[in-house]
Amino acid sequence: MKGKPMRATSGSSTPVPGAAAPPSRSDRGRPRLVLERRHYLLAAAQMFSGVGIAVGVAVGGLLAEDLTGRTEFAGFSQTASVLGAGLAAIPLSRLAVRRGRRASLTTGFTLALCGAVLIVLAATLDSWPGYFLGMMLFGIATATGLQARFAATDGAPAHVQGRLMSFVVWAQTIGSVAGPNLSEPGAGIGTWLGTHALVGPFVISILAFGLAVCFTASLPRLRPTGGTPAPGRGAPLSADRGTSAAGGTDDPTERGGTGPAGSRSSVGALAALRVVLAHPRATMGMTAVVAGQMMMASVMVMTPIHMHHSGHAIHLVGLVISVHILGMYAFSPVVGWLTDLLGPGRVITVGMAVFALAIGIGMWDATGESLMWRISLALGLIGLAWSCTMIAGSTLLTTSIDPSHRTAVQGTSDACMNFGAAGVTALAGPVLAVGGFLWINAMAACVLAVLVLVCARAGFAWHPARR
Repeated sequence: MKGKPMRATSGSSTPVPGAAAPPSRSDRGRPRLVLERRHYLLAAAQMFSGVGIAVGVAVGGLLAEDLTGRTEFAGFSQTASVLGAGLAAIPLSRLAVRRGRRASLTTGFTLALCGAVLIVLAATLDSWPGYFLGMMLFGIATATGLQARFAATDGAPAHVQGRLMSFVVWAQTIGSVAGPNLSEPGAGIGTWLGTHALVGPFVISILAFGLAVCFTASLPRLRPTGGTPAPGRGAPLSADRGTSAAGGTDDPTERGGTGPAGSRSSVGALAALRVVLAHPRATMGMTAVVAGQMMMASVMVMTPIHMHHSGHAIHLVGLVISVHILGMYAFSPVVGWLTDLLGPGRVITVGMAVFALAIGIGMWDATGESLMWRISLALGLIGLAWSCTMIAGSTLLTTSIDPSHRTAVQGTSDACMNFGAAGVTALAGPVLAVGGFLWINAMAACVLAVLVLVCARAGFAWHPARR
């Protein structure tokens, strides 16, 4: 029987049960990536949850319009989903601290499944309040999927965390691309059930979320752990003492009450924000995640309307969104590899440059005749830039925070990301009405400027010793 991996704490030769082993001298020259059973389970859960989310989102706005009888309420479907994700992020992270990742992820996907069931019932009964409440629960699947990327890195050395995270993120590519293409078969299911045709796709969501629950329920019972800091990247910041905490990590076999040196293993959202803001590395990582999501959401949500106003056919709109989704997920393994090879700071910088290029192309398309190749290129690049800021930013945030508070900070980051996206998507409609697609891209450029300033304050992105 294999024993648990052992790791010596700082200043002591005593091994800590359940902690990740520090990288050996050979590991420093040749970082190794080992996929465990939990990574495949997480990837499978992400794939099916991606199907459930994508097939529902594809028809959610249309169903909201039919239930309310007003076109302006169609956008509230996505807003309700994003708000649900934001509200659930912190409670799910606290549950992970208390009960472990398996309980947290299984609970999240179960609530999303309940949301899909409520949507089906509300649409059948023509109840639009029930529909929007169901969409809020439905959105918890997004928050749960985001937490799954952190679960992939628990206990892993920092020099492979980017690749482990990208493996789980990449799995969502299959579901996110396949989901919208199931809308038509889903409509047939709705008709066969004798209800609204647009209800059928949410029946597929119920089945997909059910499979995601099965996979997360099969995960081993492990609590969030810290992993080992990568050589040359510094030790993670201790939230309580502001000092190096590289010597320890949470023991996944212990209760969730305490972490290293007796520090508390869970903090509130405001305390978590104070921890992040006290350290430029962590601030840069969290800002990259939040700003990347805001820029991506603001442009992506309004692109179909811009294309419709420009006379593009509906099937071309679907093609552009598919290109965008491929940009978001298909290259995530490459982004994760580059994050581990070059350091997260450099990949965030690359992401900012790609965002700037995409926004510039979007402005160009908005100022004249809208061309298919331009809008496709802009949306594809925005997806790729999002992948850079999401994976590299999440990796930087994870490796910069003391293990005893890491999960709380991760949950707070995801909450801020979803609330930020909800805010910009709520503003996007009025901004598009006043200034057109040009102003939508200008709004994204303002968010990018904030990210650039934060990175300039961190001042380490290209420093070879502090990558």
